[in-house]
Amino acid sequence: MTSQESTRAHQSTTALAGAWKLRPGRALTLKPREPGRLRVARGTLWATGDGPHAGPLNDQGDRILRMGEQMTLRPGERLLIESLDGDRPAYYSWDPAPMVRRRRVDTSALVQPLADLRLALALGVTSLGRLLAALFGLVWERAGRGGRSALAERAFSAHSSACRAQGAMRSGDSSACAGAL
Repeated sequence: MTSQESTRAHQSTTALAGAWKLRPGRALTLKPREPGRLRVARGTLWATGDGPHAGPLNDQGDRILRMGEQMTLRPGERLLIESLDGDRPAYYSWDPAPMVRRRRVDTSALVQPLADLRLALALGVTSLGRLLAALFGLVWERAGRGGRSALAERAFSAHSSACRAQGAMRSGDSSACAGAL
């Protein structure tokens, strides 16, 4: 046996750091919970994915992956892999996809302007309420022409009429002038 053959025989039986060993005649189903890459470290893998499959009839989801080739899988995607190296195992690795870090937006610069706007809105609403009350009072006073307002005059007149009617009724028939109104 030459040194090259000896090295090749030794490589086929030793484990690879960071890789999983898939023995000949064995099949393994991968169904990742997070996205990642299947990479062939040594040997050849036959990979069959879940359907439905698009493309020509000879492409029914089967792929042959050789050393150094890789395949990306999404979460929940199912893939069946087998070694195609005859009596030698294939070695593969699974690398999760790098997490995409979301950049945190600094909202502290918005806090003070929002507080100022809230205060300005509250003051504006209060001022508007006072303005409307003053205008309503002015209109109310003008309609009444000084003294009592027209509405107060009508209420007094209605009360007086009820009291006069009370005098014409027997006692106990009406309680208008007795303070019930």
